[in-house]
Amino acid sequence: MTNEPNLKTPRLILPGIYAFSPNRETLGGTAYLIVENTGNILVDCPLWNEVNQQFLLSQGGVSCLYLTHRGGIGKQVKQMQGGLNCQVVIQEQEAYLLPNVLTTTFEQEIELNENLFGFWTSGHSPGSSCLYYKKEGGILFTGRHLLPDPQGKLLPLRWEKTFHWPRQLKNVQLLRSRFLADSLSIICPGANTGYLRGKGYLDQALERLQNWQLTQETSH
Repeated sequence: MTNEPNLKTPRLILPGIYAFSPNRETLGGTAYLIVENTGNILVDCPLWNEVNQQFLLSQGGVSCLYLTHRGGIGKQVKQMQGGLNCQVVIQEQEAYLLPNVLTTTFEQEIELNENLFGFWTSGHSPGSSCLYYKKEGGILFTGRHLLPDPQGKLLPLRWEKTFHWPRQLKNVQLLRSRFLADSLSIICPGANTGYLRGKGYLDQALERLQNWQLTQETSH
């Protein structure tokens, strides 16, 4: 377990949702905890240290660790699963990256409970997926499928390790048509959260998606 006593404790950004400090092991990825009566859900891997472990246990533990993409996998998933006694869920194409971990996989979609379901959004990586939470007007945890840019705009961003850029763009378009105006209000990205300027999330989520213009998108 990593020993970093000065690491900040997770921050409450929305009712029942905490954001962890960016994790250097996932190249600055941001993990989230969703506190649910039916069992708490950890979205991607925070740094596995005593501060975070004690925080998770103080919130009632974790029933499921949901991994949105390969870049959200920390170095100690097996230890996390053992310490938290939790299920690990990941899209089937990336489960091979966790050969010593007992995983629950899915192809297209998976329902975690009546309020939460994940769905495949390949492109950034082969098994990228998003997690949708029905509460607070609809919250989407996008991993690195959609991220804020330095101006705070919500975009698909192209990187050197992007698996399939045209597929990623296609899945963004599908995402835009998936939700109604009253079913998506907030997006919690899996990285670049420093560009959110302390807010911790992006509001007006559906409007931001609808305003995104494919022809104006620039490569990063």
